[in-house]
Amino acid sequence: MAESKALPASKLCRKYDLKTLGFTETSDLEDLHEPLGQDRAIQAIRFGIGVRHQGFNLFAFGPPGSGKTEIIHHYLEPEASSLPVPEDWCYVNNFTARDHPKILRLPAGRGRELARQMESLTEEVRVVISAAYESEDYRTRFDVITEQFKLQQEEAFEDLQKKAAAKNISLVRTPMGLALAPSRDGKVVDPEVFSKLPSKEQERIKEEISELEGELQAAVRMLPELERQQRQEIKKLNREVTSFAVDHLIDETREKWRDCEAVVVFLDEVQGYVIDHSDVFRLSRDEAVETIPAKMAADFVKQQDRIIGNCQVNVLVSHDSNGGAPVVYEDNPTVENLLGRIEHRSEFGSLVTDFRLVKPGALHRANGGYLILDARRLLLQPYAWETLKRELRSCEIRIESLTQMMSLGSIVSLQPETIPLDVKVILIGDPFLYYMLSQNDPDFHNLFKVPVDFDDRLKVNDDAIGLYARYIATEARKNKLLPLEREAVELVMERMTRLTGDSERLSNHTRSLSDLLSEADHWASSRGVSRIEGKDVNQAIQAHIYRSDRMRERTQEQFQRGTMMLDTSGIKVGQINGLSVLQLGDFSFGRPSRITARVHLGRGRVIDIEREVELGGPLHSKGVLILSNFIAARYSADKPLSLNASLVFEQSYGGVDGDSASSAELYALLSALSDIPIKQSLAVTGSVNQFGEVQAIGGVNEKIEGFFDLCNFRGLTGDQGVMIPESNVKNLMLKDEILEAAKKGKFHIYPVMSIDEGIEILTDASAGQPDKSGNYPPDTINGRVKARLEAFADSARKHNRQGRDVTKTETGDV
Repeated sequence: MAESKALPASKLCRKYDLKTLGFTETSDLEDLHEPLGQDRAIQAIRFGIGVRHQGFNLFAFGPPGSGKTEIIHHYLEPEASSLPVPEDWCYVNNFTARDHPKILRLPAGRGRELARQMESLTEEVRVVISAAYESEDYRTRFDVITEQFKLQQEEAFEDLQKKAAAKNISLVRTPMGLALAPSRDGKVVDPEVFSKLPSKEQERIKEEISELEGELQAAVRMLPELERQQRQEIKKLNREVTSFAVDHLIDETREKWRDCEAVVVFLDEVQGYVIDHSDVFRLSRDEAVETIPAKMAADFVKQQDRIIGNCQVNVLVSHDSNGGAPVVYEDNPTVENLLGRIEHRSEFGSLVTDFRLVKPGALHRANGGYLILDARRLLLQPYAWETLKRELRSCEIRIESLTQMMSLGSIVSLQPETIPLDVKVILIGDPFLYYMLSQNDPDFHNLFKVPVDFDDRLKVNDDAIGLYARYIATEARKNKLLPLEREAVELVMERMTRLTGDSERLSNHTRSLSDLLSEADHWASSRGVSRIEGKDVNQAIQAHIYRSDRMRERTQEQFQRGTMMLDTSGIKVGQINGLSVLQLGDFSFGRPSRITARVHLGRGRVIDIEREVELGGPLHSKGVLILSNFIAARYSADKPLSLNASLVFEQSYGGVDGDSASSAELYALLSALSDIPIKQSLAVTGSVNQFGEVQAIGGVNEKIEGFFDLCNFRGLTGDQGVMIPESNVKNLMLKDEILEAAKKGKFHIYPVMSIDEGIEILTDASAGQPDKSGNYPPDTINGRVKARLEAFADSARKHNRQGRDVTKTETGDV
């Protein structure tokens, strides 16, 4: 009965035959120019990059390694090249508010031109100003002003000296300044001599000196005013000379930029600034070192650098005039890398900055084009996600550091003028991040309205097979690998189908395919051949498995050595072989487990021992509850279920989750109730619903191979096999060893749709069908189960009556 239900070997794995494609190796195939199997994603990309309205940014999500970034670049770059080139952005000094640098918006490519012109202009200005100050005309005019004010000073004291001389008083210089003293014959009288003069004489002289001191003080007070006037005249002379020297240079530059009003305004400000600071421009570094004391020279050089630098241009972003819109990928999306930063330098123990230390961020570089970001990396950076949302909402770039945002720093910094933002942002991440943000961030759908959903599977049909062969050929050429023979292509496609866990699908996971081709190329190259053959692909697959399957081998070894108890022959009541999958990194393998069931009279509980000791997960507990309700509904619909049963995964020392063992647990329970043994040569996987239907599970290939490896080690008898849900047949992509064993009748795969069908295979006994009254034939499994449960119910009623009688007797005696 069981033999007839086993699947033929042809159903256990999809094999590809590419002879009809008419190629012998991949060099015969054309490149595939469009991404394979991504029609939905491509349509979304084209829409997202085409619509220019605010908020229509893209979030591309799919499995890691599915080629999202490459595909997005594939469609972005042609679109970007057809768009107009964005403007250049430059920061210049704000001459009225130094800590608020101004922004200049220039045509594409002209920012660098302006920066070069300003560097050249400041150097020429320094040269011409220096030459003007060294000219004979300037020296003469300077000397005239100096001499003129010198004469005014002399005239101011000349009258005072004449009055003093008429009264025998001299004007003398002392360390404390000018003073008046008595004199005779033009010589100052010694204080000792003065003290011997008659008192009346002394009083007279003192009165005369006192009168003259008022005039002296007036003359002295006039000196600062004369000096101020002299400085003003010199400054006026300097401005006139400087203006005459530099006006024509700045006029020439202004003429070149007359179509840019902002630049003309900036040049006007530069012109006034240069004239105001002509004394800094007149000396070169070498001259400053030679003419200024060493302690002051360094300060002067720094001041000169700052003054000259204030006239230059900080080109934040510049584009080639024929380069199209930018496409920028920011690998490390921190706040500073997105917004730009304001750098500082140390001067005399303090941190200082200016507009030249404003550095651009990714938003500046991508402005007018496209910015691609990794969503996971963005979310891991403090404040980066909120910062990006703020800039997209406001449509402007505001440069701020984290310390400014959090109000933690006290360093004086700049507040650069904001820049209008026009950028299309493309986030790349996995589906979990997309749905998490959709659920939890109210701003998300307002800013990222275009989901780009990448699929990693391709439906197998004739067209898809031909395209996939070209896809393999394209990847091989792109990575500069050896061409693949047709057999190698067939094996690659078989492997990529296996990765999907579905024989009707092909994986278009780019990284997995590229890695497999690269490893096969390595083995072919090591043999010195010119093409990748089928054995190279097989060796790459086996080598990859071998590198990852140490734990699988360790697990198999425990069964082989008898450490883990599992029968692969014989029959047992209430015992069955279940199958599970362990996932370690990107490698998964099947692990068989012994499941046992024990039953006895009780109050209708099916005890999941795994759950009781908190080793069972919620899905496993759900499966046990479903099977317990199935038992109650089928066999005890009209009377209480007087059963206690226990289920356990024997020698399970870790957590158990998932419902894929629920059918196996139900079979074990039915065996224990009917007292009919189960074949230990078979293993079972599949979940069950409340109607007794067997449902699909995951990891079917790994589960089958895990049990097959143990049976193969102990020796295939022809009775061994695995029972799987009928709905999992389409998922079968088993290894060649199992196919060979199936062809020889040594190992069998049994698909089942219901519990009744499965229990018959496991026991070689009839499940039994109910009659109109709901009763089963007594010699069937269902009949024996129902009879056992009715016996339990009768025993329970008998015990209950006895308990009531004892209670009545005791009450009467009392």
